[in-house]
Amino acid sequence: MDKLEEMASVCEFDPITGNIPATKVEISVSCRYSAVELNRFLCILYTQGVESKQWREFGRTEVIDNTLNPDFVRKYILDYFFEEKQNLRFDIYDIDSKSPDLAKHDFLGQTFCTLGEIVGSPASRLEKPLGGIPGKKCGTIILTAEELGNCRDCATMQFCANKLDKKDFFGRSDPFMVFYRSNEDGTFTICHKTEVVKNTLNPVWKPFSIPVRALCNGDHDRSIKVEVYDWDRDGSHDFIGEFTTSYRELSRGQSQFNVYEVSGYSICSPDVTLLSFLVEAEHTFLDYIKSTSLHYMNPYQMNAYAMALKAVGEIIQDYDSDKMFPALGFGAKLPPDGRVSHEFPLNGNVDNPYCNGMEGILEAYHQSLKTVQLYGPTNFAPVVNHVARYAAAVQDGSQYFVLLIITDGVISDMAQTKEAIVNAAKLPMSIIIVGVGQAEFDAMVELDGDDIRISSRGKLAERDIVQFVPFRDYMDRTGNHVLSMARLAKDVLAEIPDQLILYMKSRGIKPNQTPPDCSPGGLSPTTAI
Repeated sequence: MDKLEEMASVCEFDPITGNIPATKVEISVSCRYSAVELNRFLCILYTQGVESKQWREFGRTEVIDNTLNPDFVRKYILDYFFEEKQNLRFDIYDIDSKSPDLAKHDFLGQTFCTLGEIVGSPASRLEKPLGGIPGKKCGTIILTAEELGNCRDCATMQFCANKLDKKDFFGRSDPFMVFYRSNEDGTFTICHKTEVVKNTLNPVWKPFSIPVRALCNGDHDRSIKVEVYDWDRDGSHDFIGEFTTSYRELSRGQSQFNVYEVSGYSICSPDVTLLSFLVEAEHTFLDYIKSTSLHYMNPYQMNAYAMALKAVGEIIQDYDSDKMFPALGFGAKLPPDGRVSHEFPLNGNVDNPYCNGMEGILEAYHQSLKTVQLYGPTNFAPVVNHVARYAAAVQDGSQYFVLLIITDGVISDMAQTKEAIVNAAKLPMSIIIVGVGQAEFDAMVELDGDDIRISSRGKLAERDIVQFVPFRDYMDRTGNHVLSMARLAKDVLAEIPDQLILYMKSRGIKPNQTPPDCSPGGLSPTTAI
């Protein structure tokens, strides 16, 4: 498997982790010039729309002063789609003022390429001449890509140094440090610069935070090189020395293992000491959004509720003659007065809660999320009793009702729900419960009644009408959600035929001999979310 195929293989969406269908790559930018005056360099990345073909600014690096070889610390992080041509444009400017208006600065050159061109280059390193100014050599740009790992930790650390070399004729040194992570081809990529501490040979730098993937991309044993310089105003910073370490070594914290001798051109035996090291999880916007509700609607993929509904519903709907299904929600505040309800129509129509097919239910579900406020407690009994009322009115075998409940496993009215199920067990109905999320589903297993028949107030259920499955058991980690959802539907519907037959036999009901196209009967699914 080559590099492009390897990166493309991880592009499947995982509804549990919430990853989008792309590999994230980090682009590092450097420029090299041979015969130009020292400038204040800035690089701007533009991406091109697939349909409009318009160039849009994606981001800017920091400004680097007084050097012919700028290595920009600020990176570009892009979503890489193996199957798409992603056009990129890099423009270089000499910044003359603080104005964000590029027309007020000097254009130094540009280059065009695709993201795939960078990724597919040897060692994912693309070197191209800068152009855009007729008759002028504009230097060279070096673009390096590295696939980012899934590590989202952030490390905060602080360093001090002792006995650094005195590099300035007047006064002491003005030291700062530059951190580099090693690459697979033996080169190094700059990832952090500390601030400059003025006029001291024993600096204490401020604590700084850096994503672990920027420092080592999740490889805890990858070499990290640290260079120490004496800052000079003209950009010709004096090299004091360097040392190497790794994330694994740094993670030991302040200890004898994290005192580093700075090797260079010194006679003073200087050293750098790690004062503190702390790692914390770096939470994203999606983490906070997803943590608020399992109903979070990702633009790239149905959530677990919708996937379970579609998987089961698309099979069971074939046994309903008119494909019109009542869809109910439970546990929400309803507009306009914020009344809490445990039995409300997803389509908002109290007089007609029916939806047209699975697509109609999904549409009503999505719309309801925009109008209601999810709210506890979570009571099952109202929706069970709701369907039971319909089933009680039709006990001649012409209809059989199936209630599909999709829940996060939290239940606030266990006793009432048990009583409702025991009463419903003598009616032509079955209940399917699909549990979503990572909660413990002990209460749902008890309602299932496979091992111990459910009872209430000393009364045993006439038959087992509940089938429960946890959604997470059917998530295919290879990304084959079509196959996993087919397994889910098969397992949750497996008991329905026997439950229907047991009810019909217990009531002495024979199959209706009326031709199927004339018969109004069949399964009558109801959905509760």
